[in-house]
Amino acid sequence: MNLTTKFLKTALIVGGGQGIGLGFVRGLLATANVERVYATYRRLESATELLAIADARLCCLQMDITDEAQIAAVINKIKAETTELHYVVNSVGVLHEGEMQPEKSLRYINAEQLLRYFQVNSVGAMLLFKQVQPLLKHQNRSILATISAKVGSIGDNQIGGWYGYRASKAALNMFIRTTAIEYKRTCPQAILVALHPGTTDTRLSLPFQRNVPPEKLFSVDRTVAQLLAVIDRLEPSDSGEFFSWDGSRLPW
Repeated sequence: MNLTTKFLKTALIVGGGQGIGLGFVRGLLATANVERVYATYRRLESATELLAIADARLCCLQMDITDEAQIAAVINKIKAETTELHYVVNSVGVLHEGEMQPEKSLRYINAEQLLRYFQVNSVGAMLLFKQVQPLLKHQNRSILATISAKVGSIGDNQIGGWYGYRASKAALNMFIRTTAIEYKRTCPQAILVALHPGTTDTRLSLPFQRNVPPEKLFSVDRTVAQLLAVIDRLEPSDSGEFFSWDGSRLPW
């Protein structure tokens, strides 16, 4: 990623405790031009690798994305140190959790599970977009990217299933699209995008990797490098769009 300009200095990685989020934290800290990385995590026991990183530029903050008060508290802590964020990545998402598994057919649908998908994958992200807005009201180029999924594309849906996950990611895509329109007025230098990372070797994808060809199962480092390359090429006209890991545009 090209971080040689003065604009990409301060980053916020939401969901930096593990998986792709942790990869973003490491990738940005490996870049000397990044002055500060704020990384959030939900549970101490799942953030041991993040908390073990010894780098003075890293600030770790505990936060549950489904709790707006916690999001606001984190943003206020960041505001106490800086007036600008130049790079925000939301990598929080849920596909399976305890007994919760993606629905293979209608007979597995239940309201509680559907609400959980939307709470984490959609509503939480929207609360973040709301709270982080003041830190993107500046004159430097900034990126707000959220990790979505190709299965959230309505136009690309050919095989069905995974009702809650698909629908919550489709809602996330609508939220990023709609927020981008408002941000053009309030944060004109911010570029907002939804990103499909491809199948990445993380805890989220682990139960579903058996039928994935080796060449299509990406390491976290590869996924992060690919997504950073996509982000680096973004133009203001790309704000509100949905991109795959290879830079191609995905249908809504």
